[in-house]
Amino acid sequence: GSCRHRCCPGRNNACWAQGSHRVHCYCDSYCERTGDCCEDYHAACHRAAVGCVVGSWGPWSGCSSPCGVGSKARSRQVTVPPRHGGEPCPDLKQRRGCLGEHTTCGTAK
Repeated sequence: GSCRHRCCPGRNNACWAQGSHRVHCYCDSYCERTGDCCEDYHAACHRAAVGCVVGSWGPWSGCSSPCGVGSKARSRQVTVPPRHGGEPCPDLKQRRGCLGEHTTCGTAK
């Protein structure tokens, strides 16, 4: 079987070619772990894996509730997306609880 024009990142069971003796061989990067790559996988598909790179966390937002229990959020951006089966991106958003303490909270009825 030939992987020419049929290379897939990660694990993809739909990424196969007809091998010898009517057996499927695979062209996804996971085939290296399972040992069922097509004969030309390395020549046709093997490229250096690039893992995801993310930037720094941004600032926390203000509390969603001016008085009482609420939440804050922050995010970060992908600076280099993963390619060729590289490490996937970590979480890009975080949320945490907060207690709104606006100056008008004590006077609110």
